[in-house]
Amino acid sequence: MAHAAPRTRLTDQRRTGTPDVFSERVHAMARLGTPVVLGLIFGYWAAANARRGGPITGWNLLLGFLSAAAFIVVYLALQAIAPRLPRELHAAAWGVFTACAVGFLISQSDESVLRSAWLGLVAGAGVFGLLFYRYYSREDTEQRRTPQG
Repeated sequence: MAHAAPRTRLTDQRRTGTPDVFSERVHAMARLGTPVVLGLIFGYWAAANARRGGPITGWNLLLGFLSAAAFIVVYLALQAIAPRLPRELHAAAWGVFTACAVGFLISQSDESVLRSAWLGLVAGAGVFGLLFYRYYSREDTEQRRTPQG
């Protein structure tokens, strides 16, 4: 009867047993590239909402680039600070960031301030609930975070 040879534990495996297929360099690039790409999309979206189908102007470009820069800076700051927070504040920080971003995008269109605030709050509450569940389910019994969460 044939038996499988014992497998050596790989150094890049997490406690879950799944291999990490990307190198540390790829993770570092994605950690910086994700906020930049999302920020550029956010800036374009804000500028497109503000011009309401009209011509592209210098002020419209300025709004887009400033919105993108603000989004990137806040995202990177939150990415650096939030993991040190307890799970409730960690989830709340990302929820507030999402609520502000969605509310700002909606406010650039012809919608009322109340509608933009309401939609921002709904989006932020959804992100808070999702992330709170994720962070809560990945803690061990001593309330410490596991490596993947």
